[in-house]
Amino acid sequence: MTIFGPLSRCIALAGLLVSLGAAATPAFAAPADVALLKSYIGEWRGRGTLTGADTETVVCRLSLKEGNSDKVNYSGRCTLAGTNLAINGTLAYVEASKRFEAAMTTNATFTGIAVGQKRGNGLAFNLRERDQDEEGKEINISANITLSSDAINVSFEVVYVATGESMRAQVPFSK
Repeated sequence: MTIFGPLSRCIALAGLLVSLGAAATPAFAAPADVALLKSYIGEWRGRGTLTGADTETVVCRLSLKEGNSDKVNYSGRCTLAGTNLAINGTLAYVEASKRFEAAMTTNATFTGIAVGQKRGNGLAFNLRERDQDEEGKEINISANITLSSDAINVSFEVVYVATGESMRAQVPFSK
């Protein structure tokens, strides 16, 4: 039994990019909020590490494009130890909630919504979820993602509830 199997690694990879996802509520944002979201449009690449039982290199790429209704759509792919993760979604400012939201869907059946706030000239998103791995074990997932004018930094952790064992990832992205 491998505690960090392929699905766990896919969930970890999914969490790496959870801030770049699809908000379900219509967005009606102020011009400055829309401009901030659109400032991230472009091609991004990242390389980092996933540590747990072993340390592995994670390589990711993201494409952010203008979407409908003041949203920014994205698509991305990460590879880790022969495992590929595809991610799609949209960033938006949701006026009804007065906040930035990002949600995502992946080919690893993981979905999530992260709440974002302005931090200086950028955005910071946080995600807290509970899910199960491929063996049905409960895991806590947390991600902190910061977006600035020239970088996206992702910090991610998966913790097994029963044992406390964990996987952590750090991936800096640049254009």
